[in-house]
Amino acid sequence: MASFFEKLSRGLSRSRDRLSGQLNLWAGRAVKLDDTFFEELEETLIAADFGMTVTVDIVEKLRAQTAVRALPDVAAVRDVLIELIADEFSTAGDPFQFSPVTVLVVGINGTGKTTSVGKLAKQAVDAGRSVVLGNADTFRAAAAEQLDIWAERAGVEVVQSKRGTDPASVAFATVERAEAASADLCLIDTAGRLHTSPDLMRELEKVQRVTRERSAAPTFTVLVIDATTGQNGLVQAREFNALLAVDALILTKLDGTAKGGIAVDIARELGVPLVRIGVGEGIDDLFPFVPAEFARALIGD
Repeated sequence: MASFFEKLSRGLSRSRDRLSGQLNLWAGRAVKLDDTFFEELEETLIAADFGMTVTVDIVEKLRAQTAVRALPDVAAVRDVLIELIADEFSTAGDPFQFSPVTVLVVGINGTGKTTSVGKLAKQAVDAGRSVVLGNADTFRAAAAEQLDIWAERAGVEVVQSKRGTDPASVAFATVERAEAASADLCLIDTAGRLHTSPDLMRELEKVQRVTRERSAAPTFTVLVIDATTGQNGLVQAREFNALLAVDALILTKLDGTAKGGIAVDIARELGVPLVRIGVGEGIDDLFPFVPAEFARALIGD
């Protein structure tokens, strides 16, 4: 069976091929660690969607470390680059470590939000935790069906409602049911909201407020972002965070993009922990986020 790192590395192969391929090319040519090298490294990181500000900061630190440590070659620079990327991520707590806990999952349509909720539920049950799901996406019939399938697969209860029901009332009912069942994890899926739709975003704000007021357990809002959207994902993250003050991030579909650097950009922008990353369709392809492992899988050895 493949190890955690092997699965992660395979999932990030498109991003790593771009970054590691260039580093290997430089190493093979034994290029000098001069201004030209660092300028080309900047271009390579920006192409991987690290973002201008993050890239400039990382490369400046790398320049300084190269001088201070007297780094001899590209291989040594690669190791320090991995360290610097890992350091970009917040080490704040993971909401899923709490028990009991209520987690509201938000994001725009198509990010893999409902699938992530299902995977989180199944993984929690496999870890011996009791879970109650709530479907606060009351307008999309497919969402209810999808969550029912995951609930059956995980062997957990799901709170559903009639189509068109106020999503906040479903969230309220889900928390009530989770508390009555003494569930370890209350996990509430919400309708995908375009960050450009003020009315829908205000409705989501109501869902969050009602959930927090009703839940006796610690309550967190987790934003799901699709990595393939690149810098547009950063725009989404800003808008959701401005309204909801999100507590943590899940980044999906990293296996479908060569721009894995967006993880660094979003995590720095929001200053909240990236707690899960999705690198495939399987139940085991939603990984707990470990900064050092991610950086190594992204850059390559």
